[in-house]
Amino acid sequence: MELLIRNGRLVDPDDVARESGEIAIRDGRFVAVSEISQETATVMDVAGSYVAPGFIDMHVHVYEDGAVIGIDADRVGVQQGVTTIVDAGSTGSDGLARFRETIIDTHDTEVLAFLNISRKGLCDGLSELADPADLMGVDEARTAFAAEPNLVGLKARMSGSVVREQDVKPLVHARMVADALGVPIMIHIGNPPPYLPDILPLLKKGDIVTHAFHGKEHGILDTNGEMIPEARDALTRGVLFDIGHGSASFSYETLQKFKGKYDEAFTTSTDIYERNIETPVGSLMTTMTKLLQLDYSLDEAVASVTSRARAALGLHEQGTFALGTVADVTVFDVVDRKMALVDSNGEVRETVKVIEPKMTIKSGRVVWKA
Repeated sequence: MELLIRNGRLVDPDDVARESGEIAIRDGRFVAVSEISQETATVMDVAGSYVAPGFIDMHVHVYEDGAVIGIDADRVGVQQGVTTIVDAGSTGSDGLARFRETIIDTHDTEVLAFLNISRKGLCDGLSELADPADLMGVDEARTAFAAEPNLVGLKARMSGSVVREQDVKPLVHARMVADALGVPIMIHIGNPPPYLPDILPLLKKGDIVTHAFHGKEHGILDTNGEMIPEARDALTRGVLFDIGHGSASFSYETLQKFKGKYDEAFTTSTDIYERNIETPVGSLMTTMTKLLQLDYSLDEAVASVTSRARAALGLHEQGTFALGTVADVTVFDVVDRKMALVDSNGEVRETVKVIEPKMTIKSGRVVWKA
C-alpha cells in the first residue's frame, strides 16, 4: 500500500526549516516521495492542517480492569491524535503478562510501559511502595524485561502517600535494579516525604522526573522562583524533566516562573486516566495548548511530544519522519477559538488558539479521523 500526504503544513522537529512538502508511505514505513507512484498511490489532501510525526504521550495509565486507575488506550491514544503512549507504572511484574494480553495486543495505539518497581504496581491500591516485601528484585526485573519488549524503564512514585514510612528507600532499591539492568527510572514527585534534596541526587543521566512543574510546596523552585540546587545539578547530569499533568501535578504559575528564568527543554505528557480526562487534563493536545498559553511556540510544543520524547525513551522508530521508520503521523489543526482551560491547582486561563486532532495514521494506516 502506498500513501501520499499532500498540502499539509509540516512540523518536523528534526528539520525545523521544512515547512512544506509531501510525506510518502509504503508498506507502513516512510519512503522518499520519488519511490511512490503518483498514479497508483492513495493521495490524502490535508490542506490547512498541520502534519507532524506521530505524537508520543509518555505518561498515561491504561491498565483497564487491572490497575485501580485506568482508561481505554485508544481513547487517549489514536482517538486523540497520539500514536504511541507509555503506561507509567500501572503494572508491576505480577500483572505484566496480563497487561500484554489485554492492553498491548488489543489496541490500535502502540502501548509501551514503565514497569513499577513494586511487583503489584497499581493493581492493589495506591500505596504500592509502603511494604519493602513488595519490591521487585533484580532477577525478577531481568526476567520481566526479557519477556516484554515494550518495557522502556522502571517507575517509582516518590510521594508520602505512596511510600508511607519508607521515605526514599524504595528509590534506593529502584536505583540498584535499574543500574543492574541498564534502564532509566521515571520518578513521580509530589507531596513529601521524601523530599527532593534526597530524591534528585539519586538520579542519573536519562532518568525522568515527571510532575516536574507541580504547584505544591517543596518543588523544583524555591520561594524566589529559583531552581533548588539539587534540581540544577540533576539537569546538568542529564536528568530529564517531564510535565505529567495529572489531577494535581501541573501549575501554570510554576511553569511560567521556570520559563522566565530557564530555557531547559522538557517533555509533555498527560498522566491521564478515567478520573481526570474531563478535567483538568482533557488530552495531550489540550496540555500542549496550555503551553501555547504560556507563549511556548507550536514547534516547541510538538518537539516535546515527538523528538524529545523519542530521545527520553530511547526510541528510534517513533516521533520522526526519518526514511525507513514506522509511518506514524499526527494531523492536527490550530483553530482560533477562545477556551478557558484549568490547571491542576484550579487556575483558569483563557486561550485564543486551540490544538485539535484531525487524523491519526499508525504504521501507514488511517486508524482515526475527526
